[in-house]
Amino acid sequence: MRTLSETHALERLHKLKSEFARRIREDFEPRAKNCLTCEVQGACCLDAHFVNVHITRLEAVAINEVLDELPVEKRDEVRNRIEEVIARYDLLSAGDTFAKTYACPLFEKGVGCLVHDRGKPVACIAHACYENKDDLPPEELVIDCEAEVERLNERSYRKRSAWLPLPIAVSSRRR
Repeated sequence: MRTLSETHALERLHKLKSEFARRIREDFEPRAKNCLTCEVQGACCLDAHFVNVHITRLEAVAINEVLDELPVEKRDEVRNRIEEVIARYDLLSAGDTFAKTYACPLFEKGVGCLVHDRGKPVACIAHACYENKDDLPPEELVIDCEAEVERLNERSYRKRSAWLPLPIAVSSRRR
């Protein structure tokens, strides 16, 4: 397998996720509630009993790039929130990391997802409020996209990535 520089892998990751988001937006979201008009906007992202998004190292780099573009005061606030979420929900990078849930530190009421355009994880792109289970994007679609993310990660870093809880992955990239 030919390796990719991190920069090229990030470019391909952005293209992959943009195409995935377009497909979700066109083929599935018309049957979902609109997040902007939702009566409980952000509840799904802030529900500490529901959120359990795991990401790769490459996705963490993409998220950190977006966060690094924020004004210093806002960036520090978000980074502190990330650390608070890790501590509050006792998130770890080892063991059964899928057993714990948390409130997403990248969602801000009145603003939405702070990394929506260039860092949003595949699972989050696919998520929406569907009243009918049959309207949800097929699980295989998400699995296939995440497999592509994994391949990009492997080509860039020459090894499989540990899929870590988003706050841990984003935080560990800063240390």
